[in-house]
Amino acid sequence: MNDRHFDKLATRFAEKIYGGAKGAIRLAVLQADLAEVLPERPLRVLDVGAGLGHMGLWLAERGHRVTLAEPAAPMLAAARERFAAAGREATFLQAPWQELPGQLAEPFDLVLCHAVLEWLAEPHAILPVLHRLTTPGGWLSLAFYNKDALIYRNLLKGHFRKLRRQRFAGEKHSLTPQQPLDPRELAAQLDGIWRVECTSGVRVFHDYMPAEFQAKADLSALLEMELAYRRHPAFAGLGRYLHWICRPL
Repeated sequence: MNDRHFDKLATRFAEKIYGGAKGAIRLAVLQADLAEVLPERPLRVLDVGAGLGHMGLWLAERGHRVTLAEPAAPMLAAARERFAAAGREATFLQAPWQELPGQLAEPFDLVLCHAVLEWLAEPHAILPVLHRLTTPGGWLSLAFYNKDALIYRNLLKGHFRKLRRQRFAGEKHSLTPQQPLDPRELAAQLDGIWRVECTSGVRVFHDYMPAEFQAKADLSALLEMELAYRRHPAFAGLGRYLHWICRPL
């Protein structure tokens, strides 16, 4: 298994993830969580695996100095276009995470790593690098594909053979991540390096709704309810993604 980059799937990614409610919910939860904890002063921000630049632009519009690192040229080009259309500036690096310590001279106040770990051959290997790239008093915003939610969805759909075989990876050309993460295993890997200060579920109910109800649901109502229940003790762990805000130890 190798790290997977989205060189040939940028358009499909944009349409499937950010063309509807899924992307809107993801952005709403991530932004609400960060708005609660970040200070008002300008921060130096690094977005690792920045994709199409949605979160980077949101932070740039709030006065932060943003560097976007993305290995896939089409994704980075789309991010550049998004910033240009909004009249915002940023630093753009076409580089995988392994090359970042050699290209970046100083650590950052805030490091974003959203929907990256599940596409890596060895997700745990990036954690010390993220720590090195974050200032001692900084923040790590970590969002990852939740293995628990994937198991639960397969249970609901009756895919028992897949569960018995523990076959969770998506097909070669699909947008289903190749390596969903067990939250308990990830927490153990963070222990002693990071302190998790805030946790939220992303899409704690949307993806479990019957298709006809999804089609009829008002987006503003979906966002309201996803935000309201993102930290509910019974539902947060069902989020298709989990968002953890961490501080370095």
